[in-house]
Amino acid sequence: MSRIGTFADDDLAGWISKSPELGGAIGAFSDAVYNRSRLPMRTRELARMVIAHSNECEVCVNTRDGDGIANGVDEDLYTHADQWRTWPGYSDQERLAAEFAYRFATEHTVLRDDEDFWARCSEHFSEELLADLALSCALWVGMGRVLRTLDIAQSCTLTLPSRV
Repeated sequence: MSRIGTFADDDLAGWISKSPELGGAIGAFSDAVYNRSRLPMRTRELARMVIAHSNECEVCVNTRDGDGIANGVDEDLYTHADQWRTWPGYSDQERLAAEFAYRFATEHTVLRDDEDFWARCSEHFSEELLADLALSCALWVGMGRVLRTLDIAQSCTLTLPSRV
């Protein structure tokens, strides 16, 4: 049951009415992450799913992108997200994005100081793509923890709308 208000278990957005100004701003940030990021969708979705598992956020784990299949995102990508280190279906860039996401969520200061990681990362990401990845991870870690902590929409399954 939601810790804010008396919203249905599958109401993902009702609670935002408790803070409309900030809710609108986070909505704009979310729109930018999903519709303006330069990350390849498979790379973005794997990083998002790794954080979803780290946050133990069911709505995040159950979310799928409506354009996913058209962009090479299949259910295998989601199913094997917890095996990002070893599953052979991920590219080097996808695996590095997953590592970044995992470590961003669990050991950010260790990640900051890992020169080997940054050297490997620079082989597969421009500075612009790294900025998009970092900002995306900030949204997912923060919002996933909000949803999980406040017990909001944890029975919800969400499909992100297709972009037109």
